[in-house]
Amino acid sequence: MERLSFGSLKFESIAFDEKKVLIHYLKEALSPAELGRVFRSWPFWRREEQTPPPEPWRLWVFLGGRGAGKTRAGAEWVREQVEARGKRRIALIGPTFHDVREVMIDGPSGLRSLSRSPPFYEASRRRLIWPNGAEAHALSAADPEGLRGPQFDAAWADEFCAWEKPEETWALLALGLRLGADPRAVVTTTPKPIGALKRLIGLETTVVTRGSTKRNAMNLAPGFVEAMAARWGGTSYGRQELEGEIIENPDGALWRRPDIEARRVSVWPPLDHIVVAVDPPAGIDGDACGIVAAGCYGAAKDLRAVVLADASAQGLTPLGWAQRAANLARSLDTSLIVAEANNGGEIVRTVLNQAAPDMVVRLMRAHTGKRARAEPIAALYEQGRVVHAGVFAALEDEMCSFGAPGFSGSPDRLDALVWALTELLIAAGRPRVSSL
Repeated sequence: MERLSFGSLKFESIAFDEKKVLIHYLKEALSPAELGRVFRSWPFWRREEQTPPPEPWRLWVFLGGRGAGKTRAGAEWVREQVEARGKRRIALIGPTFHDVREVMIDGPSGLRSLSRSPPFYEASRRRLIWPNGAEAHALSAADPEGLRGPQFDAAWADEFCAWEKPEETWALLALGLRLGADPRAVVTTTPKPIGALKRLIGLETTVVTRGSTKRNAMNLAPGFVEAMAARWGGTSYGRQELEGEIIENPDGALWRRPDIEARRVSVWPPLDHIVVAVDPPAGIDGDACGIVAAGCYGAAKDLRAVVLADASAQGLTPLGWAQRAANLARSLDTSLIVAEANNGGEIVRTVLNQAAPDMVVRLMRAHTGKRARAEPIAALYEQGRVVHAGVFAALEDEMCSFGAPGFSGSPDRLDALVWALTELLIAAGRPRVSSL
C-alpha cells in the first residue's frame, strides 16, 4: 500500500471503500498540486482485486465483470513494468489489432491515457515506444502466427475469452515470454467457461483475482450499475458479465441454465401443499446438508411446482441442520418435512422431531442411484411443470453440472430438490399433510 503524507495528513492502509469518503474532504484540505498527486496515485486508489498479487507468481489472471476496471489494472501493471521494473519488450495481445489500439493503447484507461508523457505509437510497426526506450508490441489473437519469432519480458493479454484462437495464441506467447530474469504476464478478461481459461487458472504459477462491475461503480456512468442489475441481476449471464464468475454449461448435464432462467417467476398461484426436503450430510465436516422447500398447485394430472427456497448449509451439527429445516418450514407455514433416511435412518427422524415436535416427518429411502432419481425431475422441468421463485445460484450450479462428464462432489442441494419435487409431483397419490 502506498503511503501518502501532506503535512499532518497521512493516508496508508486504508480500505478502498474508506478512500471514497475522503474525496470531498481532500478537496478542502489539500492544495491543487497535492490533490493532483492523490488522484494520480494508482497504488493508493486501486482496489484489492486490481492490485498485483504477492509474489511468487508468473501469471496473474484478473477475472472481472464489464466495467470492473480490468483494462486500467492491466495498463497500470504494464506502466509499472516499464517505468519501475526495467522491462523493455512487452507484448500487448487483444482479440484483434483494433481492440489493442482502441482499448489497450488509446482507450480511456489505456496506456497512452495514464502518463503525462505518453508513449509514442508507431502505427507502421504497431508498437508503443516510451521515452526510456521500452517498447510494447501490438499483437492480435486472430493471427497467432504473429507471435512466432518475437520475444518478450512481459505481456498483457486482454479479453482472453474473446480470442478467436486462445490455445494456439497463448502457446506461442508462452514460448516468446523468455527475456529477462523474471518474465511475467497478466490476463484481464470477463470469464467464460472455456477450456483454455480453465487450464491457465489451473497452473501452479497462476494467481487469480476477481472483481465485479458494482465494485467499480464510482468510475462508471450514473445509474449504469443499477440499470444492468435490473436487467441481468441474478441470471447466469449477469453473474458472468457483471460479477465476473465462470458459469459452467457442460454438455451432458441434466439441466440447462437457459431453461431454468426461462422458468423463473415472481408471482405464482396459491399453493395447495408445501414441503421442506432434507438430504442429511454423512458427517459434520463432510458434505453440506441439502435443505430445499417447494410447493405445488393444480389438478392431479397436471400438478405444477414452485421451488421456494434453498437453505442448505455446511458444517452444522445434526440438531443444527434439523433446526434450520424446521425454521424454514415454519416460515412457509407448512408442517411437513421429508428427509432421506439412507444416512442415519431413524436418527434423522429423531433429530427432526427434536427440532420440530409440531411437524410431521416423513422418511424417504433411496433405492436407485442419484441420476436415476434426478432424471424424472429433470423431465418435469422440460415439460415446464417446475419453476423457481427467485434465484438459487448454488443449487442451480449443481443442477447444471450434474450428469456431465467429470462432475465430482456430492449434489446435496440437488438431492434435497429431487426429494421435495418427488414428494409433490411424483408421489402425489399419497395422502398429504398440510397442517396438524
